[in-house]
Amino acid sequence: MTPFTYARAASAADAVRLGQAAASYLGGGTNLVDLMRENIAQPALLVDVSGLSQRIDLRPDGSLLIGAAVKNTALAEHAGVRAHFPLLTRAITAGASAQIRNMATVGGNIMQRTRCGYFYDREGARCNKRQPGQGCDAIDGFNRMHAILGASPACVATHPSDLCVALAALDAIVHLEGASGSRTLAFDDLHRLPGGRPDRDTTLLPGELITAVELPALPCASHAAYRKVRDRASYAFALVSVAAALAVRGGVVTELRLALGGVAHKPWRAWVAEAALRGRPASTAYFRAAAAAELAAARPLRDNAFKIDLVQRVLVATLGSLAASASASDAGAEAGVASITAAETAAETAVETAAGTAAGAQP
Repeated sequence: MTPFTYARAASAADAVRLGQAAASYLGGGTNLVDLMRENIAQPALLVDVSGLSQRIDLRPDGSLLIGAAVKNTALAEHAGVRAHFPLLTRAITAGASAQIRNMATVGGNIMQRTRCGYFYDREGARCNKRQPGQGCDAIDGFNRMHAILGASPACVATHPSDLCVALAALDAIVHLEGASGSRTLAFDDLHRLPGGRPDRDTTLLPGELITAVELPALPCASHAAYRKVRDRASYAFALVSVAAALAVRGGVVTELRLALGGVAHKPWRAWVAEAALRGRPASTAYFRAAAAAELAAARPLRDNAFKIDLVQRVLVATLGSLAASASASDAGAEAGVASITAAETAAETAVETAAGTAAGAQP
């Protein structure tokens, strides 16, 4: 391991002051420390930011503000999150192990790096993400886990986070602190596609620090699902995953959010599928057509063409399940309204009858 120095930041401003080109921010360390052990990450300075905000604030307007140092377990178990943003809980609990979730922070989860085996094989494989210009052995190698969307001739790695797929679907906003001050960034603009610079995972400026993540109030956020397909039931990265939030009224999709995991260099917001479904019937046929439209740009590799069909199946199944439960709730609500209306009518009739009787009894 390359020698390094360590400093603990007292605040976000202090962290930015300490941060420099050869420094890395340390949250829970569940990914960064592994990278340092493998000599893939070689920071001269570690700035510990685990003491920054660990607040989870559910605001009166329904939005949510999450401090970057919040532990994944704490976020998943928060009562307000489970009630209003259950997609976060489901995505977090689908990832890693309980021990890692207890250590990992929200900010660190967002900034974690790919788990491509060629990226980690420092001595035996070429990797443009690890060393630009070296080449990508995954393209002609074992690439079953790799990208089918948004890849480039320089890199076919995928982003590993489950939480990030949920954040992408929920229109998250990232709060940043840097040398030039504070700013916010739409989550979908945070991570990059590889292009010719796969070594750059994000659009963050040098030394910039994630301080919080904000989720706007979304009417459909409480009716959501996260489905993850993997090789084993726990502690495995996604072959594909789907984060979906859906609102249906009268059998028609009124609002939805969709994102895919395990398919691209970044959490993949399914904008095409969303546009194809909004205002359309919530039916299997339309779900299939939307999935096909989203995947029209897919470019599979030798070993991962199966992902195209797998994404379609998981997306259709997830939306179908949400639509069925939404329709049941809609029908229940309408039945409830009908019952209330009938009860109110009966009550009004009884009042009118009683009033008429009382009026007739007056001298």
